Amino acid sequence: VQLQASGGGLVQPGGSLGLSCAASGRFVSIPAMAWYRQAPGKQRELVASITKSGTTNYEGSVKGRFTISRDNAKNTVYLQMNSLQPWDTAVYWCNAEIRRHWGRDTALFWGQETQVTVSS
Repeated sequence: VQLQASGGGLVQPGGSLGLSCAASGRFVSIPAMAWYRQAPGKQRELVASITKSGTTNYEGSVKGRFTISRDNAKNTVYLQMNSLQPWDTAVYWCNAEIRRHWGRDTALFWGQETQVTVSS
């Protein structure tokens, strides 16, 4: 199982960026997907998560600015980031809770890091 993330880059304050992350390989279900980030000098934090049924959860500072969504047919999670601010600058990762076989426990998988820089 692999998670392939894309997107990110450099944007001015107030701008927008989108991230995407696609899961590939052999599995039967992805109960939950999420985005994490780690800013310089800070601990990694959960940015947003989404269940297979579409229930979402957001970290407080991104509520109203970021939107997480997923396409279950494509096994892909998205993060649309609007009104970006310098404090959103961080390394971002996608994460997925994946069940590889029916009747077995899930396991966590991580995508590669992608840099988001918000600067004028």
